Order: sequence, then structure tokens, then C-alpha cells
Amino acid sequence: MNEAPKISDSTVEERREYIRKRYPCIADCDMCGLCKVFHGMDAERAYDDYIMGKRTFMDVSADYRR
Repeated sequence: MNEAPKISDSTVEERREYIRKRYPCIADCDMCGLCKVFHGMDAERAYDDYIMGKRTFMDVSADYRR
């Protein structure tokens, strides 16, 4: 997967699409585990600050690296 689009060089929709492609829901939580990583949220909700341009992708990712 390519590097996350920089906030200054991308639109909200480009960032949203990046998150959708990077963290696709496969509708099988037992196999995937993303919901657990994101504390019960889907990836778009977890990365909302990045999508809306408030925080970088890496800053938001750091919230879930525990």
C-alpha cells in the first residue's frame, strides 16, 4: 500500500478512500480483528481526525498502537 496522502496535498474524499482501501471491512471480525484494534469502531470513524485534516495519519495511528 502506498504512503498515506498528506493532508496538505489531498482532499477529504482522497483521504477517506485511502482509509477504506487500507482497512477494508471483510465482515468477518473473527478473522480480521480491525474492529478490535480500533476499539469497536470502523476504520473511517477511527481515522476521522485524519480524514477531516485535523491530525496526520501517523498521529492517529499512534492512538491504536498499544
